[in-house]
Amino acid sequence: MEQNILFHGILPALVSPVTDEGDILVKETEKLVRWQLSQGVNGFYICGSTGEGLLLKKETRKKLLEVVLDAVEGKVPVITHVGAIDLPTTLELAVHAKHTGAAAVSSIPPIYFQYGEKEVIDYYKEVAAAAEIPLVMYGVGLANTKLTVSLVEELMKVENIIGIKWTYPDYYSMGLLKNINDGNINVINGPDEMLICGLAIGADAGIGTTYNVMPGLFVRLYDTYRNGQVEEAKALQQTINRVITVLIKYQAIAATKELLCHMGFAVGQCTKPLRRLTEEERAAFLSEVSGIVDFEKQTIL
Repeated sequence: MEQNILFHGILPALVSPVTDEGDILVKETEKLVRWQLSQGVNGFYICGSTGEGLLLKKETRKKLLEVVLDAVEGKVPVITHVGAIDLPTTLELAVHAKHTGAAAVSSIPPIYFQYGEKEVIDYYKEVAAAAEIPLVMYGVGLANTKLTVSLVEELMKVENIIGIKWTYPDYYSMGLLKNINDGNINVINGPDEMLICGLAIGADAGIGTTYNVMPGLFVRLYDTYRNGQVEEAKALQQTINRVITVLIKYQAIAATKELLCHMGFAVGQCTKPLRRLTEEERAAFLSEVSGIVDFEKQTIL
């Protein structure tokens, strides 16, 4: 079977630079995207968990996609997450993504209520048909519907579905995914702290929160692993994980946004009701994280 893996490498799960009123900070978004491009990233994933997509108004999500696509200038692909609590919003965002020029759409399975496999399959069929561009499933524990290997295998029979962003810490199952369609499935690693595990078991790419502040280090990790420099890749993962440990301590998305602001990217705070750091927490966080990596130069201290 001809292999058709669309996404490779490092794709930051872009934070959403927004005001407290929910408006896109256009200039800061452009600035952040261009800096990450300069660090060698291979694409972007927007409006997912890191991008607070489920908390943003649909018009804000549309605007963010348009701004990111303009800033990217066709250099790398952009995947936009279109999942929402209601199907009409998801379908509207999928159609907008098609017309705007996104490389693919992505979606968590339907959330909150209990859904059987038939409902999940029917959901993805509708989204894929509306989008008419590639669709990447998004498996994540925050959704109460688990995308099992057997369910993914069924969903891969749906036209336009090309793969999955696997954000479960289950690398046995991730390995099994690469047996589907004789390997012709785009498997993307989700957990930042285990990117090297995903690459070892067969992931084609990585999408992650902390790629926002460490894109250069993640690109080096990916490249060194692919080049057979496994020990160097392991060392990079260990350094990255020291940073991730601090980010998790202070709530990963809020801390990532604070660190970006400290680096000169005024991306705003988290969308309420997500947690925001107090001034005391912010000072303690920056003190803890500043001795590990030079984030501006993307070098290990």
